[in-house]
Amino acid sequence: MDHFLYRDGALHAEDVAIADIARTVGTPFYVYSAATLTRHFRLFDEALSWAPSHLVCFAMKSLSNQAVLKLLGDLGAGMDVVSGGEYARARAAGVPGERIVFSGVGKTRTEMRAALEGGIRQFNLESEPEMEALNEVALSLGTVAPVTVRVNPDVDARTHEKIATGRKGDKFGIPIARASEVYARIAALPGLKAIGIDVHIGSQLTQLEPFEQAYLKVADLTERLRAEGHEITRLDLGGGLGIPYTRSNEAPPLPVEYGQLVERTLGHLGCEIEIEPGRLISGNAGLMVSQVIYVKEGESTRFLILDGAMNDLIRPAMYGAWHDIIPVAEAAPGVEQQLYDIVGPVCESGDTFAKGRALPPMASGDLVAFRSAGAYGAVMSSEYNTRPLIPEVLVQGDHFAVIRARPTFDEIIARDTIPEWL
Repeated sequence: MDHFLYRDGALHAEDVAIADIARTVGTPFYVYSAATLTRHFRLFDEALSWAPSHLVCFAMKSLSNQAVLKLLGDLGAGMDVVSGGEYARARAAGVPGERIVFSGVGKTRTEMRAALEGGIRQFNLESEPEMEALNEVALSLGTVAPVTVRVNPDVDARTHEKIATGRKGDKFGIPIARASEVYARIAALPGLKAIGIDVHIGSQLTQLEPFEQAYLKVADLTERLRAEGHEITRLDLGGGLGIPYTRSNEAPPLPVEYGQLVERTLGHLGCEIEIEPGRLISGNAGLMVSQVIYVKEGESTRFLILDGAMNDLIRPAMYGAWHDIIPVAEAAPGVEQQLYDIVGPVCESGDTFAKGRALPPMASGDLVAFRSAGAYGAVMSSEYNTRPLIPEVLVQGDHFAVIRARPTFDEIIARDTIPEWL
């Protein structure tokens, strides 16, 4: 469910007309619904209410605007960060360190130091060299770093090749078969304290079975590590639950069904449960809105050329991803649809959002909205072709605010420095 609906023939974000936002901030832009973000977080929070203790950590890599982070943080969310920059964003948004989990395969000593000095819930270790580095940094600060080890369970998440993370050939985690020796090594390092286990097998999962396979392996590992004398009190289960990118697709499992699976496979262990959803909280909470520049009649194809481009929303070019694309002005009943290839103005053939999409007749100046664009949209955008990063807008009820402004060309160019010898 989201809060983007037609009302009197005009697409709205909650109680604000999309066309009104477009007139104020220009196109293209991203718009997020506070009500949808809130609802999706609470669904996950309620799904884990059976656990003795739990924390829903929003995966910031999906959407990292500080206004969104503050909204979720004020609801009680933790944050899952994968870089020093994300850690700084979370802290700037007011999220306390004890609710921030540091993931990622390439943490630097500088990032480790910043998190230890600023406060951290735990580091999810991904390799033995990283383990040794964190121990050295913690000792240099006279502290002990709380850690889990991300184990790779060799489970196929049955998702897109580029977002599967739990198979033995993927770069993530330590093979689960080596967990005992790795935890024994941690126990011998004075700068580290193992508190739990971490696992994450991929993103955009549309079935529960891969989760179940991974979590059963984690349950066995928990009991084995406890038998070996390790205190395992926390299980970080990652994220990955998918969203419906098109209304015609079979709906992925609901958070409540996921929560029931976690309870069934891991509830008997009495551990604190952490999860790190990103896409399911933010994905359907956002649209990208763009304006038609031209309708171009090709030899055999009708092109809808938009002012939004692959640098603004790269998922279709990178993953072949589908986004429903709808007119902001609702078509009258019975209007005959036309087929369009929907493209941007960037000088690459890859700047194509969709082919053969059915829309009502469109004209220059019309607005279209890309659904399910809240996750991995603005965060993956760039200034390719010296195209400014597009505004982000947050709607709550009947009001909206620009939460990231569009930079000017002068601001973009001023970031360059010409050496004095040129």
